[in-house]
Amino acid sequence: MRQSYFYLKLETHELPMAYKKEKRRVRVLLPKDYEEENRHYPVVYMHDGQNVFYSSEAFSGCSWKVIPAIKRNPDLPKMIIVGIDNGEQERINEYTPWKITESPLPEDIELGGRGTEFAEFIMKVVKPFIDENYRTKSDKYHTAMIGSSLGGNISAFMGIEYKNQIGCLGIFSLANWITNQAFDHYLDRETLDPEQRVYIQVGTEEGDDTDRKLMYGNMKQAYIDCSLKYYKQLIKGQVPIEQIDLNIFSDEEHNEVYWSKHLPECLRFLSANWS
Repeated sequence: MRQSYFYLKLETHELPMAYKKEKRRVRVLLPKDYEEENRHYPVVYMHDGQNVFYSSEAFSGCSWKVIPAIKRNPDLPKMIIVGIDNGEQERINEYTPWKITESPLPEDIELGGRGTEFAEFIMKVVKPFIDENYRTKSDKYHTAMIGSSLGGNISAFMGIEYKNQIGCLGIFSLANWITNQAFDHYLDRETLDPEQRVYIQVGTEEGDDTDRKLMYGNMKQAYIDCSLKYYKQLIKGQVPIEQIDLNIFSDEEHNEVYWSKHLPECLRFLSANWS
């Protein structure tokens, strides 16, 4: 299915998820003049695809405003943007590679632990499909992964697990407090990619109603601590400081209103070395 919106084209696909025996909607936003220009483009993959393009279908009522961002920032290089829908009720399981054991859950509830399978779906089904059906620059230097909150968690995980295929990360409002120890143990065993570019941002007023069911204590500080710790872990892992852009924004909250505000600067930073 193809849908026109201003001068960009948005194409929709349903791709099979073998481990769930179902299909997942994946939408592809093509740059201006894609069909007329015989060139290849960088690709930006974004989690929570329902929230990426249209505010009318976004969970919070506000989308990432990707299309307006591209229109209003003509200095950004042309790119293909892929929005991958979340699993709705399965979102927390798919975006968390490890079982959640560090939060106050009732004994009869298990959450998390399917993030490895979901990441494999993206890298072994979605990315090959995109590279086969579109003119992409498929190398890691021109491949970016962007996510917010739990989407930031799975992005940070994939940036390590698939470091040979993902060279750019946009980590918004990292929620690593939910599996903090597991992520730390995982990261300690892995070698990081010193060529990766990582954009990190967090607001000082983070946290939402869902978080209040999953953690005790000061949520605002927990989000800031997660981003600062991740920044330090990257530096310890030999990622050069100049390839990390850390931002803490005063009074900003945990939703797409603020994430979309800073998407252009994220894309600008990640694309700095794109040819």
